[in-house]
Amino acid sequence: MGKVQLFEIALDKNKDVYSPGESISGTVTIKVGQALPCKGIKVNCHGFCGITTKVNDTSWTSEEQYFNSSISVVDKGTLKQGVHTFPFKFLIPATAPTSFEGNYGRIIYRVRAFLDTPRFSKDYSAEKPFYLLRLLNLNEIPDIWGVCESEVSQEFTYMLVKSGTVVLKAQTDMKGYTSGQVIKVTAHVHNDSGKTTGNISASLMQRVTYETKKPTHDIKVIAEVEGGVVKRGKELDWKEQIIVPALPQSCLTGCELIKIEYYIKVSLKSPDVMLTLPIQIGNVSLDKKHQPSKKATSPPTAEEPAASAVAPDASMADGSTPQLPPRPAPKPAPRSRVSSYIPPSAPPAEYAPEPHNDKRQSQLVSPNAFSYAPGLLFPHTQQPGPSAPAGPAFVGPNPAATVLYPSISGVVPVPSPQGPPPNYSASDYPQEAPPPYHDSYDT
Repeated sequence: MGKVQLFEIALDKNKDVYSPGESISGTVTIKVGQALPCKGIKVNCHGFCGITTKVNDTSWTSEEQYFNSSISVVDKGTLKQGVHTFPFKFLIPATAPTSFEGNYGRIIYRVRAFLDTPRFSKDYSAEKPFYLLRLLNLNEIPDIWGVCESEVSQEFTYMLVKSGTVVLKAQTDMKGYTSGQVIKVTAHVHNDSGKTTGNISASLMQRVTYETKKPTHDIKVIAEVEGGVVKRGKELDWKEQIIVPALPQSCLTGCELIKIEYYIKVSLKSPDVMLTLPIQIGNVSLDKKHQPSKKATSPPTAEEPAASAVAPDASMADGSTPQLPPRPAPKPAPRSRVSSYIPPSAPPAEYAPEPHNDKRQSQLVSPNAFSYAPGLLFPHTQQPGPSAPAGPAFVGPNPAATVLYPSISGVVPVPSPQGPPPNYSASDYPQEAPPPYHDSYDT
């Protein structure tokens, strides 16, 4: 059988899945039938990513290395006949990404051993792959709470003649899922045309992008469910469920060459109407205990700015704030002309205008589209001067998540359009400043 009868690597406890920052240990076993001179035995632990432009090709066009460590377990000498075992141990970096295997690239981790023999002798090697799992906690992803919804409309044409419009709305019950969970899809179709639509369907899609010189996109249908048609002039409410199979996680943190995205595609076969609902696939499911409270996320009310405006004038000598009775605010001093305008609050969180888009794929509505807020008055003749700079633009709540990675925007209160108070020093009447708030209130 030759001098070397056995040369293999074994990991402790037969473990093959590890986490970043964890140590990996094992042994190298070699069995020789007779004395064998050697220059040494080395053990190497290697982690890297390789991508290509051809399917299942290992001639990588781009590579990214995460770590490459080697140790020597045997120095130059002679191995006696029999079985020899040599231990090893490595530390996996905490920044290493999760293992992945795709059609155009892989993230690979392996332990290799090399037996270096003298000249004209055969060299030997052994290899043991292992897998790395970096858990993705869905609770740590921003803007993960709530439903994911979108809307799109498409004109229906028949024989080059427009016959109406089809409106498609859809949503998922959550934005993040783990393997084994159920995605609840709800859709509403309004067929305002003179022709029956095709079947409605919902698909769980995976999109993997390989960052080569010209990025390669690999799109797969993971699961699909199909419903019925919508007759002309009718509406349809459709509900379905999709079970999430075992899938790679959405985010390969630490990898710059491979990007994984998931989304639900809801479409009609005729006319060609389609929208996407981006979702996240992770390893730790959403927990309602981590959901932000409504008080922390709700916009301020109209009473809150008024209270903050009164507090500086109502503070007492000892620094405490008096509790005033709920009476209407007193009128200002004569001719003081001090404005008592209270800036309106931002629209409530439920206010979400539904955009209409005649493109085939729905797009995210720009925050600049929200130019009106209920109860807000804008003077058309007043122009902001140097002493009254324009306030920040209104940013409304995210009305719909229609692209794979929607922008995240919070609710910002609209600043008051009023300018600064009058300059009393330049006025002839009154000669003195108006009394403070609490003095005028006591009278």
